[in-house]
Amino acid sequence: MHQQQCWQLGLACILYLTAAFVHAGEFNEVLSIGDVAPAWKDLTGTDGKTHSLADLAKADVVVVVFTCASCETAVDYEARIDALTKKYTSENVAVVAICVNRVEADRLPALTKRVQEKKVAFHYIYDESQKIAKDYGAMFTPEFYVLGKDRKIVYMGAMDDSTDAVVKVRYVEDAIIAAKKGEKPAVTETIARGCRIRWARERR
Repeated sequence: MHQQQCWQLGLACILYLTAAFVHAGEFNEVLSIGDVAPAWKDLTGTDGKTHSLADLAKADVVVVVFTCASCETAVDYEARIDALTKKYTSENVAVVAICVNRVEADRLPALTKRVQEKKVAFHYIYDESQKIAKDYGAMFTPEFYVLGKDRKIVYMGAMDDSTDAVVKVRYVEDAIIAAKKGEKPAVTETIARGCRIRWARERR
């Protein structure tokens, strides 16, 4: 390889790594605060309907949570997600629970049965391709993203500061309140807590 070609290849690598660094958040390798949220389209929900981000155009704030039913931490947070949904629905805030795991407990039939039995206020939507989770850079269940009216990300990470009963800081709620005012929350990014998303193995 000629010296000029080596130089060009090296420059390309530096530019690629620099771009990746600039666009990644503090804890998220894909998105940064202020980025436009990736949109999902025609994903089936436990209500039997198809769902797209565009359907929520009238919502002032959208809360996206990647979660599941096979993770103990995610199950513990299910009641908190339900309470959040009930609290903010009347304030024009949409809560969207997305599951991408492919184990039987996390597939659409099992999730549909769970929603019916638990009678939660939200519906899961399911993406077998797992693409939407990758687009968001999600790694854990549960992992939360708060989107403002312009659908730019104002917060991403954990729902609150404790998986135990004693919660002192409610990051997602604080972000909702700030986003409704068109302001930036005091905390914009934290590390999500929970189980790793069960990525499907890619065949080589």
